[in-house]
Amino acid sequence: MEAQYGLVFIVKRFCSIFLLLGVLASCGETDTTEKEIAKIPLELRLTRFDVEFDNAKPENLADLKGRYPYLFPEQYPDSIWLAKMSDSLQIVLRTEVRERFSDFDQEAADLASLYKHVLYYFTDYKAPQVFTVTNDVAYQDRIMATDSILFISLDNYLGPDHEFYGSFPRFIAQGLDKEFLISDVASAVGNTLTPRPKDRSFLAQMIYYGKLLYIKDKIIPFETDANKIGYSEDQLAWVRANEEPIWRNFIENEYLYSTDNKLMPRFLDPAPFSKFGLELDNQSPGRVGRYIGWQIVRAYMEKNDISLPQMLNLSAEEIFKESNYKPKK
Repeated sequence: MEAQYGLVFIVKRFCSIFLLLGVLASCGETDTTEKEIAKIPLELRLTRFDVEFDNAKPENLADLKGRYPYLFPEQYPDSIWLAKMSDSLQIVLRTEVRERFSDFDQEAADLASLYKHVLYYFTDYKAPQVFTVTNDVAYQDRIMATDSILFISLDNYLGPDHEFYGSFPRFIAQGLDKEFLISDVASAVGNTLTPRPKDRSFLAQMIYYGKLLYIKDKIIPFETDANKIGYSEDQLAWVRANEEPIWRNFIENEYLYSTDNKLMPRFLDPAPFSKFGLELDNQSPGRVGRYIGWQIVRAYMEKNDISLPQMLNLSAEEIFKESNYKPKK
């Protein structure tokens, strides 16, 4: 018995050593990658248009339109913009934004880091020109991206308890905080890089969102997992603790290959909680299916030597089968 115990102890000790060596090697690779990324030349083109518009007088409108024609759609007459300049509610909104974002240095540094990471993994990518604006708290459009321009509507990042958001559902207001700004930009970037699945199955949709979240692992590694997915730390702790029963629920109910559209709002769309049809539903955060998809993609990437762009073009089925995903009990 003593010999057997000693053998088990030695085996466990060697396993621990190999695991530690693996972790150290991974950390070394990460440090090397981050040093290479930091050296990538990038001049962030950032314009605080919200400040420029707030400072402008009616006589400056023509100059603003001349410098930023894409911000003044032709179908809107000058009277619209002149009214915005003098409207008392608009002035309050712009004042709140200016106070909350009087210093944008950290956000600018994080944006530059984000785009350097994108350029490292996607060498043909061209970083867009970034404009900060206001959009009357239209939170669905708080980040707007085209091939060459990115708009950040700062009036959607004043903090979850701000009076502007008093009529919003709590799960929506939770995300209207500056701590999620960079993560939201990463979402917009990911959307431009990730093909939409033609497969309508629940599994394909989960893995699509998993891909978007995995992109965040790579382009904003400085953000927490909670920020990446838009959870509080308590919500993230809940899904981590319940990952195995969530997965078991999906398997037992044969959801993976279902094309039932009702599964999307239950487990993938923004919501106050996920809808398992159980008493514990209101303890859960929404979008748990996205979290599961994220873990499947992570499991796949840990086991396969493949580039990020290549992975994004793989089918959900291939990623799922080769991930050997199995959450811990």
